[in-house]
Amino acid sequence: MAEYDYDLFVIGAGSGGVRASRLAAMSGAKVAVAEEYRVGGTCVIRGCVPKKFMVYASEFAHHFKTAESYGWSKVESSFDWKTFIEAKDVEIARLSGIYVRNLHNAGVELLHGRATIKGPHTIEITGNDARTVTAKKILIAVGGRPSVPEEIPGIEHVITSDDAFQLDSLPKRIVIIGGGYIAVEFAGIFAGLGSEVTLVYRGANILRGFDDDVREHLAGELEKRGIRVILGCSPDKIEKTPTGLVAHLGNGILCEADQILYATGRKPHVDGLGLETVGVELNENGAVKVDDHSRTTAENIWAVGDVTDRINLTPVAIREGAAFAQTEFYNNPTSFDHDNVASAVFSQPPIGSVGLSEAEGRRKFGKVDIYRTVFRPMKYAFAGAEERCLMKLVVEAESQKVVGVHIVGPDAPEMIQLAAIAVKMGATKAQWDSACAVHPTAAEELVTMREKYVPQELGGA
Repeated sequence: MAEYDYDLFVIGAGSGGVRASRLAAMSGAKVAVAEEYRVGGTCVIRGCVPKKFMVYASEFAHHFKTAESYGWSKVESSFDWKTFIEAKDVEIARLSGIYVRNLHNAGVELLHGRATIKGPHTIEITGNDARTVTAKKILIAVGGRPSVPEEIPGIEHVITSDDAFQLDSLPKRIVIIGGGYIAVEFAGIFAGLGSEVTLVYRGANILRGFDDDVREHLAGELEKRGIRVILGCSPDKIEKTPTGLVAHLGNGILCEADQILYATGRKPHVDGLGLETVGVELNENGAVKVDDHSRTTAENIWAVGDVTDRINLTPVAIREGAAFAQTEFYNNPTSFDHDNVASAVFSQPPIGSVGLSEAEGRRKFGKVDIYRTVFRPMKYAFAGAEERCLMKLVVEAESQKVVGVHIVGPDAPEMIQLAAIAVKMGATKAQWDSACAVHPTAAEELVTMREKYVPQELGGA
């Protein structure tokens, strides 16, 4: 008789948990995964995938307007929120079903319910598949959840990004609190669908952590799209009125809206998981503390994905889950390299970024060379639009390696995937320059920037 019910028990059937459980099961291990909500996790159910569908939907109004400049008759269009939401829900259900099928085909047992760790090898599941089981190894892959400041009066009236996917109707006016990628993405979405959007952020500029040129450029582009951006303040209270909601900002401004969406960050979903009973420690941010191989401070428990707060991106969670499975079930010690991971922000216009910002490059290397260009994309130049594209390279001065690439403009997320390969390989600026341009494209600017950029305050143009 086996010592444990399972060789591996995974808590959470999101991207990281599903990849780890499937690979482990395919090694011949007996594996189960518990999910308290829907299989697919944040990305598939209430994150990247449905949000990208919303981005697509919101871009058509801009496309219709541009089309007129190309000779198309003016399009008489209207957007039906309920039709879109129903279609989105059908597609999300289909994708979730694929995840379930893949688990079953790999031999993973799926349990529907909330899992709580009761001992070093014991897990209790409550819900549809209630039971208590044992496992030799436990993997925590529960992700994160939206975080809102509970101390603000009236906070119970706001929604989070999770709620935005299931609104009964499209708000005519919406205030979005936050300046990270979720906030700016939803600002573009609702503005594109016809809502009056106000973006409020307590910092000096949006997208903290991104290159400063990127932050400034996108803020300007958002305002060109009709989005009101208020910086340097945040709500003191939320008031519900007969006509909607009012955000009372710290600087005295009142923002009226039909909905107020808080996108002020996410936190690891560790509450009630039972980590304290088995000695799993959290770091200063409340995330599960792990080593390079995703092992926690408990000998037989590991964690991957957003719950560890390393790089909170779906592809990273997948690679961490795969590395865990390779190490523990294939005798192939593997750790994921978190350096130079590319990211995309599906703002409007979108962002693609990989490597170091200019400020990070200067802190790390002392001296860097900057190559920067701002231009009107060909598509919009013909239409006479004011949209501008930004491209920027950060180059270590001594080695001439390209250590950062930052793009704001059409197709930036597509370009950054390939640029990331060059950065990861340590390509030099000369090697970038040796690549012949593909014309006419926006991407050719990445290999035709020859003059170093010097800011105006330092004597540049």
